[in-house]
Amino acid sequence: MAVYTDITEAELGSFLAEYDVGDLQSYRGIAEGVENSNFLVHTTSGQFILTLYEKRVNRDDLPFFLGLMQHLAERGVSCPLPVHRRDGAMLGELAGRPAAMVTFLEGIWLRRPQPMHCAEVGRGLAEMHLAGEDFALKRRNGLTLEDWRPLWEKSRAHADAIDPKLIPETEALLDRLEAEWPRELPQGVVHADLFPDNVFFLGDSLSGFIDFYFACNDAFAYDIAVCLNAWCFERDHAFNITKSQAFLNAYNAVRPLTEEEMAALPMLCAGASLRFMLTRLYDWVMTPEGSLVVKKDPLEYLMKMRFHGQVRSASEYGLG
Repeated sequence: MAVYTDITEAELGSFLAEYDVGDLQSYRGIAEGVENSNFLVHTTSGQFILTLYEKRVNRDDLPFFLGLMQHLAERGVSCPLPVHRRDGAMLGELAGRPAAMVTFLEGIWLRRPQPMHCAEVGRGLAEMHLAGEDFALKRRNGLTLEDWRPLWEKSRAHADAIDPKLIPETEALLDRLEAEWPRELPQGVVHADLFPDNVFFLGDSLSGFIDFYFACNDAFAYDIAVCLNAWCFERDHAFNITKSQAFLNAYNAVRPLTEEEMAALPMLCAGASLRFMLTRLYDWVMTPEGSLVVKKDPLEYLMKMRFHGQVRSASEYGLG
């Protein structure tokens, strides 16, 4: 569940009075997501998503997130558009939390995406990368290579209980990534969390991307690696090269990958799988039972780490 801060009708009505969105008709909490409190708000002028930013989000990052969504939407990328208050600001305050509203994006996220859907995501991601190239604000990736070992040290003592091989395999991969991580690849704004539940479809067509609250500046190919991990494995952890090939070919048709990006892809995929294993492991061992955070199994990403460790070239992901 993702409603950590409840709000009253009176509080919401006062908040909405600062916007030109009409009168409140109804609202309800949204159960999906783990970082913030989210509500679907109906007014006389339409539907909106209201987000109250909780303590895990740095308030100083909010101009980047909101400004990026506006920048991308103005350049034709389908994503929620921040709603401005009457004073021109995109950010307000509600129930003691920073709060913002964005337009409602029609669509659903797919529980069982097919290769055609992976191609849609590849095309859309490439378009997003190009559209963000002239975005003026910058934000460091707070979960990149330099952050992984400190995160690992916080939960290492509990790793044996997850899998007896987790400690040696994680430390071997960390050593390798720290020695060989590619640092001169094309960079720009990346989503960094483009999992299926952050991508909406209408039928088989991409409707848009949501949840830009991990967006940052990093290598474009790292964003691709996150997507290959998120979209191209089946529930039994088997890699689906047909989905990967569809995704990569569609991306490459819009923004062709450089030779350096293609050569780096196996290492970037291994790094992306390690990143999500580490955050899942941390939440798994550090989150108290009964909390509102939904804990996800880190073993899924251990399986992916092992797969990428055997890959030697981008051709094994279906890239010609």
